[in-house]
Amino acid sequence: MVEATELPRIIQVRDNLYAAAFSLMKLLPARFIIDSAEASGTLTPGTQIIETSSGTFGLGLALVCRLRGYPLTIVGDSAVDHDLRNRLQLLGARVEIVEDRGQPGGIQGARLARVEELRRLRPDSFIPNQYDNPGNPEAYSVVADLVSDTLGSVDCLVGPVGSGGSTGGLATALRHRNSGLHLVGVDTHGSIIFGSPEGARTLRGLGSSIRPGNVNHSAYDEVHWVTAGEAFHATHELYRDHGLFMGPTSGASFQTAAWWAAQNPDSTVVMVLPDEGYRYQSTVYNNTWLRENGFDLASRPTSPVMVEHPWESENVWSRLLWARREFRVVAEQAVGV
Repeated sequence: MVEATELPRIIQVRDNLYAAAFSLMKLLPARFIIDSAEASGTLTPGTQIIETSSGTFGLGLALVCRLRGYPLTIVGDSAVDHDLRNRLQLLGARVEIVEDRGQPGGIQGARLARVEELRRLRPDSFIPNQYDNPGNPEAYSVVADLVSDTLGSVDCLVGPVGSGGSTGGLATALRHRNSGLHLVGVDTHGSIIFGSPEGARTLRGLGSSIRPGNVNHSAYDEVHWVTAGEAFHATHELYRDHGLFMGPTSGASFQTAAWWAAQNPDSTVVMVLPDEGYRYQSTVYNNTWLRENGFDLASRPTSPVMVEHPWESENVWSRLLWARREFRVVAEQAVGV
């Protein structure tokens, strides 16, 4: 089941735009990390596994742990809706929900603090640590092989950035074949990953209130910040016009990738679509919910606003030429200005 589910479908969406469309993308690194821990002897039969997740990494981990007999505790937050929590519990996972009480690192900091508390109570437990475990990006080399075998050389990769695993891992592997591969990271306002001001994030599944160690900032050529409303609009367009029923992070990826592909018609562009849309039928795909939450999907910008520094990314689709710089360099330039 895992082998049949973890790899994406490679789909031509427009003339020069292709999708790596996953059913459940985080299943791949979850399985890879567990395999690696078993191979090294770090993980032995019956070991308690503890991880923080409010979305698909937790679900992927729960599937693997159920199949292999590992007890699992997932520490999440309010983004773990009733249906997701039910799916996790049906797979035998224990789910803890924490709240943001103003701790450093916001809600993700609170989740990580609870994971550390549980680890101290169970020092023999195993923590996959999706944010910093190098096995997360390494897992995507097999996807790079699939993309290259299907499409040949790729000129541009576009994908949402959360833990940093998928875009970073794919870009590293694809650049072994084409060092000039252009990497575009898609973030959202309120996320601090690329230095924009911290704030509330309506669009979840990408962005973060911490800077994960797996985000290799110097790998990115440009960064786009997309609002929730824009991403929801693009999610509907992706389904309505192309038959791809995906989640809102996929919509954010599509919005950015479709624009980039149109600006560069001679380039082969691949966008990462992380998960399907079934989890969002009562929200993103529900017009009543959208209206009650103030989302008008009648239109969206046709192009991003160019900014010079991350803090200039206001609440509209924004684009920054990151130019493969380290985060420290960008931050120092910000202080200088």
